[in-house]
This record gives sequence, structure tokens and C-alpha cells, in this order.
Amino acid sequence: MPLRSLASMTLNWALMAAGLVDRLQVTIFPVITGSNGISPILRGAGDVDLELLESRTLDHDIQELTYRPTPR
Repeated sequence: MPLRSLASMTLNWALMAAGLVDRLQVTIFPVITGSNGISPILRGAGDVDLELLESRTLDHDIQELTYRPTPR
């Protein structure tokens, strides 16, 4: 059963570091902004290898990617 977490990045990375995440879904919106993104969202997270399992295009330019994460 999927568990979707859109909240705490700290909780998400703790679950991944513990090996409790078997799929990671990333949605990419093609936007570049110069006024936001001052600090990296993944600062302090451990290294994770990602194996691409599935990809699809939504609305002609939004990419939805599903990966299998493997902590290093």
C-alpha cells in the first residue's frame, strides 16, 4: 500500500536512510526561478542511488519519474 508523504523532508529522508522506502516518485515542473531556492532542499541528506523504474509525461511538459532508492 503506498504511503505518500508531502510534509517533512526530515521524516522522508529518515525513512529512506532506514531502508523503509521502496519507491520514490518525483514530479518535475519545468520552471527556473531566480528569486527562490536559496538553500538546497536536500542539504544534509545522505547519498542515495536511484534506479529509474517508470517515467511518464503529464500535460506535455511535466515529468513524473518513479525510482527505486538504494542508500549508499
